[in-house]
Amino acid sequence: MAVGALTGAGTAVADTAPQTQGGATATIGALKTYGEAVIHQTGGDERVAAGLFEMSVDGGGTLQTYCVDLRNPTQRDARYQETPWSGTSLGTNKDAGRIRWILQNSYPQVNDLAALARRAGAQGLTEQDAAAGTQVAIWRYSDGAHVDAVDPQAEKLADYLQKSARGLAEPQASLTLDPPAVSGRPGTLLGPVTVHTDAHSVTVAPPGDAAISGVRIVDRTGKPITSAQDGSRLFFRVPEDAADGVAQLTVQASTTVPVGRAFTSESRSQTQILAGSSESTVSATAGATWAAKGAIPALSAHKDCARGGLDITAANAGDRPFTFQLMGAEHTIPAGASRTVTIPLQEDQAYDFTITGPGGFAQRFTGVLDCRTQGTVTGKTTQTLSEPVPASVGGTTGTLGPTDLAATGGTSVTPLITGVAIGLVVIGGAVLILLRKPETPTND
Repeated sequence: MAVGALTGAGTAVADTAPQTQGGATATIGALKTYGEAVIHQTGGDERVAAGLFEMSVDGGGTLQTYCVDLRNPTQRDARYQETPWSGTSLGTNKDAGRIRWILQNSYPQVNDLAALARRAGAQGLTEQDAAAGTQVAIWRYSDGAHVDAVDPQAEKLADYLQKSARGLAEPQASLTLDPPAVSGRPGTLLGPVTVHTDAHSVTVAPPGDAAISGVRIVDRTGKPITSAQDGSRLFFRVPEDAADGVAQLTVQASTTVPVGRAFTSESRSQTQILAGSSESTVSATAGATWAAKGAIPALSAHKDCARGGLDITAANAGDRPFTFQLMGAEHTIPAGASRTVTIPLQEDQAYDFTITGPGGFAQRFTGVLDCRTQGTVTGKTTQTLSEPVPASVGGTTGTLGPTDLAATGGTSVTPLITGVAIGLVVIGGAVLILLRKPETPTND
């Protein structure tokens, strides 16, 4: 584990740092509706499966997704989190908005297949043709792939979608809290934390030990809150005599996740993009830190693919500067100020480090930087960090079935292989961090 030592005044204690920005969390299954495609590459053509995956949402709900990461296999039963485009390859892809247009103007959002076929100039489309043609058009923009659908009607749809696509803005998250971490003095209202959601309303759960600590979630007037809407501002009300400590609130809702939201997995499974959603459970958390004196830090983190690293935002609500050292550089956040530090990471690098300070202050950051699709296909098979044996870039030739595809990444030994491999990746990431020359992180 790579450890960043953090020093400064203050005695606030925290053991976790918000690294997800809320929304839906789901487990991926196999391909449900798909056809075949051919990737044209230097080493020869390769047939792959192309179509819709299905995900099961934690707490209830189902998602349908297409892949935007052609040259990595999908790990069966991998867990996925709704993620901003900035934390994926879409964040640096000038054509990401065209992919969203394709999703909104094709199957399954357009389920009148006869009408879709007429627009595409196709003689007719089955669900399998529509899914395959849509996936092929997406791959042309997400991966820059030279890929065609095997079925002629599916290929006509792919060509129509590619030529017709127009840039659209990234959709809003289904549910987030901003900022995900706040800090301040006991006896005051800590916040605000603003709710952003497309749900009609969200439920607000107080800290788990609220009955003991006396911490309450309230509005700006101090009135306790149990439900909120988009734009609601939430505060932590901490008793004046409370010992230095931390608390966390959780908001949850049931909503349809917006088409075009990205989904990523820490297991290096293919990045997905949402094509359809049932009513699904979404959630988000925010943390608070308080102390009677000195610096009072609040830390949060998110992946930044444009900068090629992890952005750590440190805010200081105390009355003394907050100084820490990380990756060989010293950073000082003045009292009442906030600053974002970018920790540079290599692509596919696993990271696991803890920022510590006096009084037991500690926050841990873990994950894998996965910002790019693989480079140009050369005809060789692709080996991923979670599979010690080579896997085909998208599928296999011959008769196709959900368990025949390298894209699903699932075998009876996958859990064991994945567990061992992830351990090795973490060790490798630590070695890279410890051996690389110190770099000065970018300050915002």
